[in-house]
Amino acid sequence: MNYETGNLDGERLMLESPENGSRRRRWIIIGAVVAILVVAAIAWSMMSGSSAAPKAGTAPADQMPTVTVVVPGRKPVDRAISATGTLAARREMPVGVAGEGGMVTRVLVEPGQWVRKGQVLALVDRSVQTQTAASLGAQIGVARSDLVLAQAELDRAQQLVGRGFISQADVQRRIATRDAAAARVKVAQATASEQRARNDRLDIRAPEAGLILTRQVEPGQIIGAGSGILFRMAKGGEMEMRAQLAESDLVTLRPGARATVTPVGDVRKFSGQVWQVAPIIDPQTRQGIARVALSYDPALRPGGFASATIVGGTSTQPELPQSAIMSDDQGNFVYVVDAQNKVQRRGVRLGTVSDTTVAIADGLGGDERVVLSAGAFLNPGQKIAPVTKKG
Repeated sequence: MNYETGNLDGERLMLESPENGSRRRRWIIIGAVVAILVVAAIAWSMMSGSSAAPKAGTAPADQMPTVTVVVPGRKPVDRAISATGTLAARREMPVGVAGEGGMVTRVLVEPGQWVRKGQVLALVDRSVQTQTAASLGAQIGVARSDLVLAQAELDRAQQLVGRGFISQADVQRRIATRDAAAARVKVAQATASEQRARNDRLDIRAPEAGLILTRQVEPGQIIGAGSGILFRMAKGGEMEMRAQLAESDLVTLRPGARATVTPVGDVRKFSGQVWQVAPIIDPQTRQGIARVALSYDPALRPGGFASATIVGGTSTQPELPQSAIMSDDQGNFVYVVDAQNKVQRRGVRLGTVSDTTVAIADGLGGDERVVLSAGAFLNPGQKIAPVTKKG
């Protein structure tokens, strides 16, 4: 009996020892952690199952963004050539001294003034030439008097020759005298006409109707054959832009091409057309000049700088609204929609730009579906619900 009681007491002491208590607490903690992990796994399983449902295709399509797309096709587009250049008179006319010259007494026009053909631009002193013209006029009178006298003597001699008072030889001499007097009259008249013409050339006159561009003469100035250009005129007031174009652009450009010119500092655009294409290329710059004819306008000042857009023919290209074009540090691009309705970035090179549309010179074939206006809110590879715009 005592042995049994002793054994029970010993087993109780072993179970209640500190080491066995520590083990029991450890197993309790492990069981609690396992229970927590099982509950978390069940919850995660339920959440992942609900989120995987759209991937399996059970979610409605309207959860994807609806985006308007357009198929641009290909259309005839004007091939625009951009150029810069200077404004000038289409036919500039330098006006200088045509006669003997002299001292300028009056200048009758100012730059910017319109003149007619033959209008006097400046008067030159002609006091000496006037006296010379008067002297020549007097010589005409003397010559005419000699002619009248010679004719009268001839008439009398012809009356007396029949009576035998004078010989036929005397009559012939009087005929010669009369003819010489008539010739002297013609010489005097020609000399006087020449002097009048010289006097008329003293004044500086407009060779054609047009616009005065510059004035380089003042009253009191002595002018002559070596005085150079006194006035510059634009014949008819016609202007032009001398556009500098690359050699490659001149190949297809022809006279008659339409152009739009914008002077520097002005927002207005002036219509014109190419009337001459340079037959040569500058070997240094590899450029040539296209001359664009323009009607007169005060904003078109010769010597000014301007830009131009020249229509150098047509080509077939895709054309998109400006809202479809985006740009960043890599250049211009659009978003196209592939067969899986995912948007993909496509780099493009722009052609002619109008007020509402942009021609695509390179990068599109025309049969792609292009995002119309929501590109800024999309990312490459994003799936969308495309809606094709008609027209």
